[in-house]
Amino acid sequence: MTFCGLDCCKDCGKRKECGGCEACGGHPLGGSCIAAKTILAEGKEGFAALQETLLREINGLGISGLKTDRLNLLPGYYVNLEYPFANGTSVQFLNDGDIYLGTQVERENSERCYGVVADRDFILVCEYGCNGADPLLLLYRKRNLS
Repeated sequence: MTFCGLDCCKDCGKRKECGGCEACGGHPLGGSCIAAKTILAEGKEGFAALQETLLREINGLGISGLKTDRLNLLPGYYVNLEYPFANGTSVQFLNDGDIYLGTQVERENSERCYGVVADRDFILVCEYGCNGADPLLLLYRKRNLS
């Protein structure tokens, strides 16, 4: 059912719309899945290497309390928060149809969490309250893959 071997399609509420990873050629919900894209181009070893590289980069950002040892596949529609700017506008940075690598890290002595979303091109770090309330963009960094 999936290229990566994970059972992410099983619990997805939108599976009927796309038919699963292999059925849609790694383009669920009209977008692109970082796992399928990488595995089809570089194999499972390439995907594992990408995850390890991203973990090193994320843990090396120097953000206090932001350490993780795992990234999960997350649908864009689930993690595409709207970040308010000082001029009154709000911006979303992700594609709702894409599947990214990311995680949530609970902040010590706080009711807020860090959210991390990444792919081959960028790393996004934010913090937010319960259920994504009051999101604050901390970092959006283009990755240099060359």
